[in-house]
Amino acid sequence: MIWEALFLGLGYNATLVTLGACILGIAGGFGGSFLFLRKRALVSDAVSHATLPGVGLAFVLMVGLGGDGRNLIGLLAGGAVTAAIGLLCVNWLSTRTRLAEDAAIGAVLSVFFGFGVVVLTYIQTMSSGQQAGLEGFLLGSTAGMLQSDALVLVFAAALTLGLVLILRRPLTLVAFDPDFALATGRNVNRIDLAMMGIVLAVTVVGLKIVGLILIVALLIIPPVTARFWTDRVDRLLLGAGVFGGVSGYVGAAISAAVPDMPTGPIIVLVSFALFLVSLLCAPGRGVVSSVVQHRQYQRRVHLRQGLLALAQGQPIYERLTQRLMEQRGLIRGDGVATQAGRAHAAKALLDEARWHVVRSDQTYAAAALHYDGLTEMNSVLTPDQIREIDARLPAPQVMLP
Repeated sequence: MIWEALFLGLGYNATLVTLGACILGIAGGFGGSFLFLRKRALVSDAVSHATLPGVGLAFVLMVGLGGDGRNLIGLLAGGAVTAAIGLLCVNWLSTRTRLAEDAAIGAVLSVFFGFGVVVLTYIQTMSSGQQAGLEGFLLGSTAGMLQSDALVLVFAAALTLGLVLILRRPLTLVAFDPDFALATGRNVNRIDLAMMGIVLAVTVVGLKIVGLILIVALLIIPPVTARFWTDRVDRLLLGAGVFGGVSGYVGAAISAAVPDMPTGPIIVLVSFALFLVSLLCAPGRGVVSSVVQHRQYQRRVHLRQGLLALAQGQPIYERLTQRLMEQRGLIRGDGVATQAGRAHAAKALLDEARWHVVRSDQTYAAAALHYDGLTEMNSVLTPDQIREIDARLPAPQVMLP
């Protein structure tokens, strides 16, 4: 069943929802990357919670006009209006008052969500309209979704993704270096508003699939996951889009294949699984890579200190140092240096003497910045510079046992 869902074999409606969730994940990954780089991730939380009263009020309005209140476009439009009001409130409180942005976000988030719960409670007492299914906007639900609803979500997600791709250059510039963007004459405030507008659009589109509580995860987790794999902005955007798309596609497919499985939480769990794999296995920034790098650095330090001790005729008591030097054939089992050990020790001591000259001469100030006790001199200076330094050494530096 799950394989059929993954290969889009569960029918037209399930296929549309799966593809819509995939496009929504890509748009969320792209849009969330700008929030992540701009260090304003919590704004998405306020925007998502501010949609709840809009959904409820739109339902009440549509019922008051004689409908059943279940029109998806009307509900999303209501959520977009209150989300925009909430976003403006956050912006006004953080720029026109002495409140910090996180305090403004907390205030707007709690007030709008509380108001939304009150509206939903009132809706439950109404005798007209079809209230069933409104709670699906909290955690997301695709059960009972009509084909027309699925088409609306697919087109809206595709439109949002197109908007992200069109504005990606100015958004990347402001997110990465707002001072440079301001110096080049760009209106940073308008670009920030455009970024928030994209976040608002992704949030509103994702309400039905992921839910207003969990849509934040689709905006934040993919960029954070991609950050483990790259240091470049363009690759981070691409990675966030890929991780978001895979999360939406796989999560929606699993939800369609397994009965009574909530869509939003499954998408978030798939996204978290990708994050966990990246946290452990990403090269350079992953936990496993960090442990390996730390152990390699530790071995280099022990070897360097062992060679310097050997060159100066000092005994080596550290067991790890002894073991490493024995494994490399630098000393014998009784601690006596081998021919190779004497050569490496002499070179290590000569490097230390050269670094002492470099660090005491302002002419080599730039090269001195590379000194860490492990870097070899010939990787920093040219052979001519090294010969000049060797000529200034006062006496033979090698003292072998």
